[in-house]
Amino acid sequence: MAGKFILSGFSDEIDKSTDLQFQHLNKLGISYFEPRGIDGKNISELTEQEAKDLKRKMDGYGINASSIGSPIGKIFITDDFLTHMDKLKRVIETAKILDAEYIRMFSFFIPKGDEPEKYRTEVMERLGEMVALAEKEGVVLLHENEKEIYGDVAVRCRDIFETIQSLAFGAVFDPANFVQCGQKVYPEAFDMLAPYIRYMHIKDAKEDGTVVPAGYGNGKVREILTE
Repeated sequence: MAGKFILSGFSDEIDKSTDLQFQHLNKLGISYFEPRGIDGKNISELTEQEAKDLKRKMDGYGINASSIGSPIGKIFITDDFLTHMDKLKRVIETAKILDAEYIRMFSFFIPKGDEPEKYRTEVMERLGEMVALAEKEGVVLLHENEKEIYGDVAVRCRDIFETIQSLAFGAVFDPANFVQCGQKVYPEAFDMLAPYIRYMHIKDAKEDGTVVPAGYGNGKVREILTE
């Protein structure tokens, strides 16, 4: 714990081996991770047995899952949705095995050259179906603002949360992704989304899109954490 924040991270950026990930987290004194890359497989691809094996390993190292770093919603809005819902069901089962309340997700890539508003109805219908499943299964979906998806800028993120109001739905606030979309992060995006933020990525970027260490870009990380 650091103040009122739980520190976690995408430890697959250390190494693809979960043993090396967990050993390094132990050295850093961090007891949470966001499972995404698991020994060369994406978290959404784990079988039930693989998820159980991962949980045993987590327990052995004293590591907990802060959120499932899933790719759910990271398909084009024009792609098949039924098979994607099957993937979400699999991810939810993995989340339960790993005792993870949260599942990170996205609001669908928009075809290049098209206006996002053209697909608003379809986006909301799909998200609504996903959140309804989350409610039924007792997990919380957290929408991450990401480049080139419907919810890439703050006003469309707010539209999503105002349209789909649920205790099983919240926001992952990613400053760097907003910077890379030309979105003013603080106070503009933060003020719009503050009521919905459950989780934050400590990630920063310069106006030219270059990702830099936190505090060295335009993401106003210090100001947001202070508030």
